[in-house]
Amino acid sequence: GTGATTLRTANSDDAIVGITVANVHTAQITVEVYINDGSNDIHIVKDAPIPVGGSLQVLDGGAKIVMVSGDALKVKASVASSADVWVSVVDAIST
Repeated sequence: GTGATTLRTANSDDAIVGITVANVHTAQITVEVYINDGSNDIHIVKDAPIPVGGSLQVLDGGAKIVMVSGDALKVKASVASSADVWVSVVDAIST
């Protein structure tokens, strides 16, 4: 469906070092990528358009996002089954 999918739930302090979303649909789609901290959705991108055959590199230039234990990284696309997502993570950056 077009509901949010949880890509990762942090079990420690984790660093997201890469997120790529590819459009595998036959038309342009829009995507949202966000972190839910248990009560709030904090958007990284919202309603970002991805053309047919294109992709969106959500983090670039060496950017990193730190998730604390319990944070959930989520993605939502405008069309069901229209996006492939790859996430690169460094697990347990501090203890």
